[in-house]
Amino acid sequence: MQGLTDRVSAPRAGEPAAPAPRPRRLRRWLRWLIALPFLFLLASVLQVATLRFVDPPFSAFMMIRQLEAWGSGDFGFRIAHDWRDLEEMSSNVPVALVASEDQNFAEHFGFDLKAIEKARKNNARGRKVRGGSTISQQTAKNLFLWSGRSWIRKGVEAWYTLLIESMWSKHRIIEMYANFAEFGDGVYGAQAAARTYYRKDARQLGAAEAARMAAVLPNPKRYSISRPGPYVQRRAGAIQRQMRSIGGNGYLKQIE
Repeated sequence: MQGLTDRVSAPRAGEPAAPAPRPRRLRRWLRWLIALPFLFLLASVLQVATLRFVDPPFSAFMMIRQLEAWGSGDFGFRIAHDWRDLEEMSSNVPVALVASEDQNFAEHFGFDLKAIEKARKNNARGRKVRGGSTISQQTAKNLFLWSGRSWIRKGVEAWYTLLIESMWSKHRIIEMYANFAEFGDGVYGAQAAARTYYRKDARQLGAAEAARMAAVLPNPKRYSISRPGPYVQRRAGAIQRQMRSIGGNGYLKQIE
């Protein structure tokens, strides 16, 4: 009986082979899972290397905002964005952004450890203050990431920050930030903000106008450039004073 069973169960000549056992498929999936981090690292390096020379037409934040609008049924919503090289903007724009967001921009390598420690101590005392995020970190976030808070997201942000600091000049980083910072709901970049709120080109912005634009960061949906409240007015004045303190237009020579 055992011999008969063996003969019946054995495949006949010309019949297709039995499917591969499940452990083999599992090993194949495990190899792919192990390879994914290396593929991400390679893709991100190529991505950042390309953007050293190529001006991107949109950012991750812009794409997400557009999809959110469509998802809510607002099919008439349009992102406002118009790339301008840094040389085509008023020098007041990058100086105001540095004065407002990251006064050690020219010196650090992507992370301002002193600012991070200061923010940590103030938060520990219960004082709600802005974090120590640098312009390099914010550029990485705006271009490549998504909104929200998680350790995975912070890790990816740190990786991209290291990449752009290693592969881009400071001039390129501030140029990217000035073109992709959000200055209002759906308004991205200095040129789009200048046209939307001042009806002029970014190259024509004065110090007070650039300071007011920088004053609404990083919460442009709460604060308005066109209708500045007391907070924005006070902050814009402080930014103008800081612009003069860091050397005004002469500061840009440090990042050329």
